[in-house]
Amino acid sequence: METLQEHLALGMGIAFHAKNIPDKKAIVSEYGERTFMELNANSNRYAKFLKEKGLQNGDAVAIVCKNRPEFLEGLFGPIRVGLRITPINWHLTAEEVCYIVENCEAKVVLCDAIFSDFFEEISKNLPDVILMSVDGEHPLAMPFLETIQEYDGADVETPEPGRSMLYTSGTTGRPKGVFRKENPPPSKTEQFTLDTASFDPANDFSICPGPAYHAAPLGLNINISLMAGVGVYLMDKWDAEKMLSLISEYKCTHTHMVATMFHRVLRLPEEIRSKYDLSSMRWILHGAAPCPVEVKKAMIDWMGPIVYEYYAATEGGGCFIQPEEWLNKPGSVGMANEGTEVKILDEQFNEVELGQEGTIYFSAPSTGRFEYYKAEEKTSGAYWGDYFTMGDIGYCDVDGYHFLTGRSADTIISGGTNIYPQEIDNVLLMHNAVAEVCCVGVPNEEWGEEIKAIINLEPGADQDTVLKELVELSDEKLSGFKKPKTFEFWSEELPRLPTGKIQRNLVKKRFW
Repeated sequence: METLQEHLALGMGIAFHAKNIPDKKAIVSEYGERTFMELNANSNRYAKFLKEKGLQNGDAVAIVCKNRPEFLEGLFGPIRVGLRITPINWHLTAEEVCYIVENCEAKVVLCDAIFSDFFEEISKNLPDVILMSVDGEHPLAMPFLETIQEYDGADVETPEPGRSMLYTSGTTGRPKGVFRKENPPPSKTEQFTLDTASFDPANDFSICPGPAYHAAPLGLNINISLMAGVGVYLMDKWDAEKMLSLISEYKCTHTHMVATMFHRVLRLPEEIRSKYDLSSMRWILHGAAPCPVEVKKAMIDWMGPIVYEYYAATEGGGCFIQPEEWLNKPGSVGMANEGTEVKILDEQFNEVELGQEGTIYFSAPSTGRFEYYKAEEKTSGAYWGDYFTMGDIGYCDVDGYHFLTGRSADTIISGGTNIYPQEIDNVLLMHNAVAEVCCVGVPNEEWGEEIKAIINLEPGADQDTVLKELVELSDEKLSGFKKPKTFEFWSEELPRLPTGKIQRNLVKKRFW
């Protein structure tokens, strides 16, 4: 192979740079560094280990790692030998992680050694899964780096393109794997990202403040930088001032952020913000959650017109807007990407007039159409003919610019993370004194939304006692980001449809 494009087609972009800029740093993190040559060699070693263990084209592996070099080695190895890779949110409970491992049918799981409960849960319920530990030993797992060092780091002889299957939170039930039987055509969102990023491999350096298991940081921050031959600093835990200090120290040029990060950085005292040299920054991409107009305007006023925005999801779709456009259309998420058609439909699936609100639908690609893995009913519910929806509400103006005015009543987006409230409802309903519950997202200046639980109690229940016990129940059963921040007890009954379904949108409406 001679060109980067040919390498990219087989998921071998790192291999190209390993030959041309072998000693350049590809990854810097609190857990170690890798040059392009080292990253490529370890990826090859892991790929060969997996093939020796009998994994075949289309088989699945999973990663449950923090932002560290081994995460990328655990990604690029399987991708180049035809395997399906699923990164998993390590903030989930052990039971949730085990569910995804089983659902995606992973044969091998690469996991940080500190997550001892994950190893135990998977080993207990899925004894045939091969476990590998990172950054420490675990009695149930094979040590990752020590194990793969036995294999040759040279490029695999017959690379085959694999694919990823990320899990996305929905409005009901378990997370859903976004599965494609074949890789879709290149994403226009990724193309816009590459075009506007204007990478200079000789001088640029990216910083990734978000978790690598999330689609946006992984695809639009880490991958595009590495494929362009630009190194990335992986932050382990995001902190506003720390990010500014790292930008100053490493002369970072590119990053991906969410609205919550904007808010926290802007809230730093002026003497803190002015302490660091941020003049190297020339490109900030954001998305994953709506950003208040005044927050984005403040970011542009401070950093200059270098803030770009996309609107897309793991499932696909896409709009993109550049800073100069946004200043003329404040609040817009942009025009539809080339090749993507957007329709705004009412509840009867009729197109609404320009300026009127409706549910936003994107045209599905002709190849690489997604489905929810082993969930046909959820797949059919997302599609309307050749169009699909993420459940967002919005409108299109006369110039073709799209604006989001809300989301499907069920989905809560807090700090850029989708949370489906039915799961929280189900946990709180375990309390005998809870007659009905409805969790909704309510405004939060910093996070966009926070979780509020609205509860009808059984007659005679003591509110203070129940509140204390519900907090304890949440601590025991729910991941940190899924715990309600506030509880509110209503004497009136929760609103329902004639079918008996609680009208979550009417509950939510009271708080917006």
